[in-house]
Amino acid sequence: MNIWLKALLILVAVIVAIKISAFAATGTTNLGFVQESSSMEPNIHVGDLILVQSHQRTDIITYAKGKMNGYKSFGDYGDVIIFHPNGISSATPIMHRAISWVEKGEEMPDGKPAPHEGYITKGDNNAVPDQGAFKIASGKNVEPVKPEWIKGVARVRVPYLGFLLKGVGGTVVVLAVVYAIIVGCLTRKPSEKKKTK
Repeated sequence: MNIWLKALLILVAVIVAIKISAFAATGTTNLGFVQESSSMEPNIHVGDLILVQSHQRTDIITYAKGKMNGYKSFGDYGDVIIFHPNGISSATPIMHRAISWVEKGEEMPDGKPAPHEGYITKGDNNAVPDQGAFKIASGKNVEPVKPEWIKGVARVRVPYLGFLLKGVGGTVVVLAVVYAIIVGCLTRKPSEKKKTK
């Protein structure tokens, strides 16, 4: 079999093994997200790679509950969640801290009644919560985050690695490097063993 084809098949097998292992460990095939804004500083920086766990495999601890229980994540009380604003999957995911939970009709931070139950979120570097303060591209306010809109719960921060991995270009670079390593291993000539008597 051609070495290039063999290397490609090994690369595909490695990718599949990583995806299966990641899903088994975290409950999601989204291994991580790159922080794209300064909204979470000083705890999460632009370009940090954040590894996540599925929200279905953990209880999300809000800032309010975390403060009562002494639970901190990424330098402050409560969990950091990654979600699609208003459930719009084409929108860039937001990575902010879950501050509290509101029920439908309960007062939100802006004084308006919540249109449905969900999490109130806020960037650590922002003065006010997302709900009522920020609008999405369509001009609608960011609504409380329904659990089904959550892509993951932040668990591990890898400083600045996101700059390398961000976007299609980063993915291509990583895959090209892994492919080159595989080809190098396949084309390496075995070393001759010295005969000893």
